[in-house]
Amino acid sequence: MSWSWIFGRGNPRGIGSANAERPKEVELLVGDGGRERRGAGRRLVPVAWDATRGAVRLIDQTLLPTELRYVDVRSFDDMCEAIAMLRVRGAPAIGVAGALGVCLGLVEKAPRSAAGVFEALDKLCPRMIAVRPTAVNLSWAVNRVRQAVERAAGARGTAGAGSGANGARPPDTPDAPDMPDSPNMPDTPDAPEPRELLEAALREAMTIAEEDADACRRIGEYGAQFVPDGGRVLTHCNAGALATAGWGTALAALYVAQEQGKRFSVWADETRPLLQGSRLTAFELAEAGIDVTVICDNMAASLMRAGRVDVVIVGADRIAANGDVCNKIGTYGLACLAKMHQIPFIAACPTSTLDLSLATGDGIPIEQRDPREVTHGFGRQTAPDGAAAHNPAFDVTPGELVTAIVTERGIVRAPYGPGLARIMDAAREATD
Repeated sequence: MSWSWIFGRGNPRGIGSANAERPKEVELLVGDGGRERRGAGRRLVPVAWDATRGAVRLIDQTLLPTELRYVDVRSFDDMCEAIAMLRVRGAPAIGVAGALGVCLGLVEKAPRSAAGVFEALDKLCPRMIAVRPTAVNLSWAVNRVRQAVERAAGARGTAGAGSGANGARPPDTPDAPDMPDSPNMPDTPDAPEPRELLEAALREAMTIAEEDADACRRIGEYGAQFVPDGGRVLTHCNAGALATAGWGTALAALYVAQEQGKRFSVWADETRPLLQGSRLTAFELAEAGIDVTVICDNMAASLMRAGRVDVVIVGADRIAANGDVCNKIGTYGLACLAKMHQIPFIAACPTSTLDLSLATGDGIPIEQRDPREVTHGFGRQTAPDGAAAHNPAFDVTPGELVTAIVTERGIVRAPYGPGLARIMDAAREATD
């Protein structure tokens, strides 16, 4: 069976074709080299499906800020590697990348029946989710793709739709419905063609990208009120366009504030050990024409004490039901400092980052990364042989240190439990 249709050649439904309607960010990536021009500056778009190449196009963020290079990812394994090695990173962006990676895996396996599609998903989805377990967006997006395929099959009477809000049920849940062609679900004359199911998978992945761009824009509109005109903003790691489908979360507030005519400056923590703040945040803010200054992580306290920080705005990789915020290592320390100096501490994220199945942040798995990122950062040895290194990728900030959580559906303040529940209820109602 030929699968060239998914690359936009001979596709009767136009999915992925050059003339098909696509999210704006995809068009920007294909048509303008990955950059959207915005007045004096431009906003980068890090990940999108490129139908003309039959590939997922990524900005290789490991090469920034000295080189802006686009890579075409055409295989499932290559996408897993790109996510693991942080070529694409940021919770929303790896969700989009993971969803598209599952589509690439289906193309590679080229199943010849509906049952074959589900057998492939049974292998692909858990593997993709395991690549970076802390960011809930990855499992959320992969499971949405899985459930979109289940719905497409169910519409033809061959499989049941998945359970759980917004596709949150893991694909290997024991009570998952029987799949087509299994002993309990024989083939029927109405069984869908494999390409129909793959079409559903790709459509869902592209929808996730489009929804993320729209959500991040709304996060920016809510968050801009926390950016004072003439103010000084401190941010950590990279929660900008490079971490999402093109707008960012924490940095979306800055982009919208810039559009509103506000003048402000940004302190960008370098963010050890991989320097996402200096390499990525400073790069994209400079590209957008925003005044940015890089600082070492250990300089934040002295700046706050000197009265030179007005607000701290960060992103999040997962937020628990009580408002505990899991984000890049070092965030907790900033929150403690902000509390001491009575500076607002804002976390910004889409509702896909909220994990209300966890009562507190204590249940969030913390990714442990290669110690050599600390001892041999960027290829240079900075610690003696035999010295151990501790390298957790994230920490958890207690909700009581967080001034507000900004989402695309509004701003939540303490007590976070009821407010986050209302936000999630609204998100579910919007998708029903």
